[in-house]
Amino acid sequence: MTAADQDQGYRVLARKYRPADFDTLIGQEAMVRTLSNAIDTGRLAHAFIMTGVRGVGKTTTARIIAKALNCTSHDGPSISPCGTCENCVSIAESRHVDVLEMDAASRTGVDDIREIIESVRYAPVSARFKIYIIDEVHMLSKNAFNALLKTLEEPPEHVKFIFATTEIRKLPVTVLSRCQRFDLKRVEADVLVAHLANLVEKEGCTAEEGALKLVARASEGSVRDSLSLLDQAIAHGAGNVSETQVRDMLGLADRAQVLDLFELVMEGKIAEALTTLRSQYDSGADPAVVLNDLLEVAHWLTRLKVTPDTGTDALVSEAEKSQGGEMAKKLSMPHLTRAWQMLLKGLSETKVAPSPIAAAEMVLIRLAYAAELPNPADLVKKLQTAPAGAGAPTQMPTGGGGNVQAMGAAGPQATAPQAGPTMQQGAQVIALNPNGGDEHHAPYPMPVDFEKLVAMFTKEREAQLAVLLKDYVRVVSYKPGSIEMNITRKTPPDFLMRVKTCLKHWTGADWMIAVSEQQGDITVKEKEQVRTKQRRDEALEEPIVKALLAQFPEAELLAVRDSRLEGDDGMGLDSGEPDQTTDEEASDFDF
Repeated sequence: MTAADQDQGYRVLARKYRPADFDTLIGQEAMVRTLSNAIDTGRLAHAFIMTGVRGVGKTTTARIIAKALNCTSHDGPSISPCGTCENCVSIAESRHVDVLEMDAASRTGVDDIREIIESVRYAPVSARFKIYIIDEVHMLSKNAFNALLKTLEEPPEHVKFIFATTEIRKLPVTVLSRCQRFDLKRVEADVLVAHLANLVEKEGCTAEEGALKLVARASEGSVRDSLSLLDQAIAHGAGNVSETQVRDMLGLADRAQVLDLFELVMEGKIAEALTTLRSQYDSGADPAVVLNDLLEVAHWLTRLKVTPDTGTDALVSEAEKSQGGEMAKKLSMPHLTRAWQMLLKGLSETKVAPSPIAAAEMVLIRLAYAAELPNPADLVKKLQTAPAGAGAPTQMPTGGGGNVQAMGAAGPQATAPQAGPTMQQGAQVIALNPNGGDEHHAPYPMPVDFEKLVAMFTKEREAQLAVLLKDYVRVVSYKPGSIEMNITRKTPPDFLMRVKTCLKHWTGADWMIAVSEQQGDITVKEKEQVRTKQRRDEALEEPIVKALLAQFPEAELLAVRDSRLEGDDGMGLDSGEPDQTTDEEASDFDF
């Protein structure tokens, strides 16, 4: 603590380091640029509204605007108020006679607004502008808003209104339409960590980088929250802020322990998982907080699987990136989404349970046993592709309770009435061949062109691979079993290997895939767009469409559906029925 602080009494960091000008306001570059240009060019609105989560600088920005408009060190409004003149000092201390701050949470009625309406007629006493700052403006009553509308729309030249709110949706649209709106965003984690490190140095203290990351994560983008937590951490560690101390202060489990716990649960090692959870509980961790951390891990791993760039987050340590990357490769998307749902439900149960630790343990037990179960899609694939056992009866899909016969090497092996539920109609059943050996059939025939290949990925719900193949791959050459492609954007490192593995599994053949620098054909997505435009142009030439558009000039052709494609499953497999559709009936139009 400095000598000045000792003379004036200690001030918390959130007040001591409150930004005094636009240069020290962090994380709001877009708003600062707009306001600075407006002040520079004299294009100032008469009313502003600042919205955002708590602690991102709404009221602080309002005071900076007031100082910029009324600083006496400049001939007129300036984007760089001096901070030392009488007006700047009194505005910063909330005691300027012409800058009136009102808390709408405690003054919500018409009478409070009537005072403002009556006072706007009078010129400012010592400033250029009379400024009204109304905090938490959404708390005003409906009648109070209505009373303010006329004055807000046409205030005197010397009056400016600045509103601040965390609940922008609660404001009447009639108020919003009269104000210039600024949405203050959450401060990014790396910016917040750098800001905290700078303040720690100014305070003459020390702090580990991991500790500052924990504070930034816990504050959720709020500068004020982060400074309050940092203030507490400095007091907790007597000037030395360590990661362990911050975890103890926040009641958090070690991030590495949370990753280990999640990995144990997903591997089905429930005994070790319960021991780890109990150890964290004995160390003071809240069971609900541990489950919330597991939820964050499930979400992070899911994002890491879908968008690998997630692993570059500034708040994630190198150890977490390495361990998380390995876990994301091993866990499938169905397992991660199922874990998310079970943890989310378990978290709500834990918060209301008589014994939170018991509820948390039961959540982990359910999750561990569920983690060993295959997902429904894998079960269906196994049923479709598994060969029947030699000499065993093979159940064929039937519409009712008819007899089912299986053929072996010596002819019929068994004839029995079908018992229990039948297999789903259309499931693929592979019977024994006449020689008694197993005949393996791949789930799909070899795709005749690249579009049919992409359709396989879509049908098998390999969404990420399907999108990459459809939108960003230009085919240089293609024949069944071999592709030469030009990839137009960065893809995951294992992209080609995953494509080859899927094709091997679905077609039973080893595919040769090569990446080329040649331009290649247009993408599948671009081909679809061309076909859509062609169908639309053809539809617009239809006499019935021309007649409709002539009759209804304001009508618009929204979509064209080709009914000839409705029997096609996208894989080049038709329904088996002869096409009786005439050209006149081939297309449907949506207006």
